[in-house]
Amino acid sequence: MSTFDPATLEALIAEATVDAYGEDEQLTGLFTMIEENLAVPFTTTVLGVEVNVIGVDLTEDGRVVVRCARGAVRQNIGVLDLPLPDPAPEGSHWIEAYRYWAR
Repeated sequence: MSTFDPATLEALIAEATVDAYGEDEQLTGLFTMIEENLAVPFTTTVLGVEVNVIGVDLTEDGRVVVRCARGAVRQNIGVLDLPLPDPAPEGSHWIEAYRYWAR
């Protein structure tokens, strides 16, 4: 559940997609805002295991993912499925905007 109201999320989406034509460019705009503004690394818990989120990426099939690390193990997790810690890292409002847009 987002901590931001729909009007705020829609304003963020409008900011990220101002020059975008079509869904692919909108996705790229939102990804860019996440990539540029999300404060990494941060720690969160995935399936009961603490992991470090060390980066963000856009996959070839059009998914925004975060790169997670635990020791030497690395795994990408879709931003739509990522549990955010409390307090959430700086810039996480762009993740919330992306989730709202993706619905």
